[in-house]
Parts: sequence; C-alpha cells; structure tokens
Amino acid sequence: MGEEEILIGEQPRRSLAAPLIFFIVVAFQLVSIYLHQLKKKGSKSAAEIQLRAEIKELLKDASALSQPSTFAQAAKLRRLAAAKEKELANYKEAHDKEMKLSSDSYPKILFISKVVTYFVLICWFWRTPVAEISQQLVQPFGRFLSWRAGRRLNNNVMVGIIPWLILSTRVSTFVCRLIKY
Repeated sequence: MGEEEILIGEQPRRSLAAPLIFFIVVAFQLVSIYLHQLKKKGSKSAAEIQLRAEIKELLKDASALSQPSTFAQAAKLRRLAAAKEKELANYKEAHDKEMKLSSDSYPKILFISKVVTYFVLICWFWRTPVAEISQQLVQPFGRFLSWRAGRRLNNNVMVGIIPWLILSTRVSTFVCRLIKY
C-alpha cells in the first residue's frame, strides 16, 4: 500500500511535466517575439507626436496662403516647419540611440534566462521521462524521443527532456508563425 502511494504521487509530476515545460518554452518564444516587435516598431513619445502635429499644422497653414500678397508669410511658415523637421530629426536620432542601448540588453537577458532555465530543466529531468506516448504514434521516432529517458514501458515510449525541449521549441515556433503574433 505504501508503494502504491509513492507511485501515485510520482504520476502527477510526470503528467504535468510535459505541458509545463511546453508552456515555459512557449512563454520564452512569445517574449522573444514581443521584444523583436518592440525593437522593430519603436515607440513614439509625446514630444515626437507633438512635433509632428506642429509641422503638419505649419505646412497646412503655409499651403492655405497661396496668394501673391501672402507669399512672404507662407515662406516664413515653411522655414519654421523645416526648422521643426530638423528638431524632430535630432530628437528622433537621440531617442533611437537611447532605445538601442536599452533594447540591446533585453534580448541578452532573455537568452541567458532561457539557457539557465533549460539547463535547470535538463538537470531536473535527466534520465527521468517527461511524458509517455504510445509507440504506434511515434513509430519511426521512438528511439530519438526516448533518448536519456529509458526505452519502453507497457508499449509506451518514454520521452526524454532534451527531445521534448527540441520538439516544444519547434512546435512553439511553428504555432507563433501560424498565428502571426
């Protein structure tokens, strides 16, 4: 009776290990995609938006003054808009340089945390099966999936941690591309 309790207590950890590891891999994938999109898109600050609105308004006012008597005033507004565009370019260059410095560290931190997490998972589940899959479902790949986890038990293939991490990474990449996150 005592041995059955140990086996029963062991089974939920195995059954929850595979989905938990998969969700950890998916979380890393989603954070990586989010950081890539954030770096690609950049962020517009309130000052940049305000400068763009002022430039648009000045150019609109200058184009409204099309009479020969208002040419000097329209030229003055265009010069003012050009000065604002230079100010916007300088602000954007400084802001982009600042964003590049801060955004370069996030992918590095993500990569280091991913490596540490994978290493901890590999150490934790080394020679321990992560999941059991019917042999008929994984007929040609059974040996690969059971690497470092044992062979077969009750006609089921025991899936090791390294093949599960590889499989989870590939599936999460495919799913993220499919939904175009």
